[in-house]
Amino acid sequence: MGRKRKNRQLTPLELKIMKVLWENSPATVQRVQEKLPGEPRLAYTTVQTMLNVLFRKGKVKRTLRGRAFEYTPVVSREKAMGTAIRDILDRLFGGSAESLVMSLVESRHLAPDKLAGLSKLIEKYQAAEAAREGKHGNT
Repeated sequence: MGRKRKNRQLTPLELKIMKVLWENSPATVQRVQEKLPGEPRLAYTTVQTMLNVLFRKGKVKRTLRGRAFEYTPVVSREKAMGTAIRDILDRLFGGSAESLVMSLVESRHLAPDKLAGLSKLIEKYQAAEAAREGKHGNT
């Protein structure tokens, strides 16, 4: 019996296909093939195979419409991002989000204006959490 993969991360090609589906759903194999970026265009059978892989993994559902399947994402863009971020955090930063942010700051991928925006976002998040805790604490 095959081992289940613990990592449910999308491969680069699966991610490209999911991006097409997130923006053009439902879509047939032909529609996905037409919308995929890059040259040369991937073969129809390659796109069909990848959609079947995504279907078996439970990332998309398919519905027979006439003679062709239409594919719809089951996994949201946000969930896929969360899985990818958790994977990066675990593999590269020992699960530490703080280490990831520090790496972005130290490598200058986060400019001072972006850091200021993040600080405001954090303050807003903390205020919302405090308000939520206040509501739950008074019940």
